[in-house]
Amino acid sequence: MVVHRLGMDTSGLVVFARTEAALKGMNTLFRTRQVTRSYEALVCGSIEEDEGVINMPLMRDYENPPYMRVSTDEHQRALMGLSAEDVGKKLLERPKESLTKFAVAGKEELEGNAVSRVTLSSISGRTHQLNVHCAAFGHPIVGDKVYGINGEAAANGGLEEGTSSSKASVELQEAIASASGDKPMCVHAKTISFEHPVTGEKMSWSSNTP
Repeated sequence: MVVHRLGMDTSGLVVFARTEAALKGMNTLFRTRQVTRSYEALVCGSIEEDEGVINMPLMRDYENPPYMRVSTDEHQRALMGLSAEDVGKKLLERPKESLTKFAVAGKEELEGNAVSRVTLSSISGRTHQLNVHCAAFGHPIVGDKVYGINGEAAANGGLEEGTSSSKASVELQEAIASASGDKPMCVHAKTISFEHPVTGEKMSWSSNTP
């Protein structure tokens, strides 16, 4: 029985439960944030910082449903006075605090274009969190056709521009998008660890990036 899902085009580790008791317990662990997961991704541009935290609240995007975006005061004001019948119940949910830790593992090139290999840890586990945060930071995930350059969702995670001082330029993002073509998005669920909900045994797995 599948315990959780991976995000869009994401490869890597998925947990399956063999009993109903394990499934129920794992659901509780995920809901209470007692599962530790890390991802490896290629992102556009060369990130200056060695590591850091992206702290941006997320909300559903009423202009580009069903996608997510960074919550801003402007968009919160735009929702004031609207009813669930106007935009849907989900869109009127309060913004959700969202934290993503990142660490740069290396600097690389994709057909001559600068990319960074990063380890990402979602502290809060929101829908599409890694995608939106990387885009809003100014370093979208390579191959992200939804939140990346010219994607279906709002550009830059819904912000005017990326927040990183080393954010990838539009020209660089377009060159990387052209170089990646129709290849899958470059993000991989690399590690996962938790205490077994029935036995209490500490469990951990890792998977090499393809």
